Amino acid sequence: MFRRAVFAAVLVLLVSSSALVLARLAPGADGIGSDVAVIAAERHRLGFDRPLLEQYVGWLVRSARLDFGESLRFRRPVNSLLRERAGRTLLLGVSALLVATLAGIPLGVFTGSRSGGALPALARGASILVLSIPPLVTSLVLLVIAARTGWLPAGGLPDIPDTAGVWSAAAVTLRHLALPALALALPIAASLERLQSRSMADALAEPCILAAAARGVPKRRLIWRHGLRLSLKPVLAIYGIVVGSVLSGSFVVEIVTGWQGLGDLMYEALKARDLYLVAGCAAAGSLYLAAGILLSDVALAAVDPRIEELT
Repeated sequence: MFRRAVFAAVLVLLVSSSALVLARLAPGADGIGSDVAVIAAERHRLGFDRPLLEQYVGWLVRSARLDFGESLRFRRPVNSLLRERAGRTLLLGVSALLVATLAGIPLGVFTGSRSGGALPALARGASILVLSIPPLVTSLVLLVIAARTGWLPAGGLPDIPDTAGVWSAAAVTLRHLALPALALALPIAASLERLQSRSMADALAEPCILAAAARGVPKRRLIWRHGLRLSLKPVLAIYGIVVGSVLSGSFVVEIVTGWQGLGDLMYEALKARDLYLVAGCAAAGSLYLAAGILLSDVALAAVDPRIEELT
């Protein structure tokens, strides 16, 4: 566990540092303005006229105190912007993972435990089709459907009045969350279905499962109790990668659907070349990725205790 925590800290440091340095070295303005005198004064105030190494060390020292500096575009502390947006990305990511897991895992068990039939073949074909479509296209298609039918609202989460009740605010949030969460969940669910299907087929061919079937254990129990537990190990092993795909996919989905999370904020920061905001968004995203990998390891160790002994 200690090694995993150290890995998480190193991952956050490397990703955020790389984002800061690359944004600093990129050509173009610093996101300060167009007036020469204003640019010179602001560069001096923010320390951009100092050597790159000195700027980086100063940023590291401040970041160790969880001070990511001031956003050049929004003229606000980066920390406050991250607090506003990170929660929305976390809500979107957790919702998409929940939907993808609840859809992909059972569907994979269904297709993996049946070698033939029209329904399993239809499910496999749908998964392959969804996997072949980029998240951008999926988001655009769902956005067009929502706009034409009015089934789901488009345009991101609106401002909810402070006078709104808890249940009313939750209903508005869930209604506007449905479109981006579905756009993000569909390719993940398809990936989980394909992996779970292959893993279930392999699990049902294990000698212990065949022996249990020979003893007369009902097929439903073999599949959903014994086979499912055996087949979950490969799926849980890639959940850290799944979290990474959620983060990368949310970048596109948030921009297309107007969901104002970290991906949308990172896009605004990159357009304005807002160095400290770029680094802060990268740090928050890598923190989510590290947490996902850690949770994946814990879940895998719970399914197979030998994993914990080896690590």
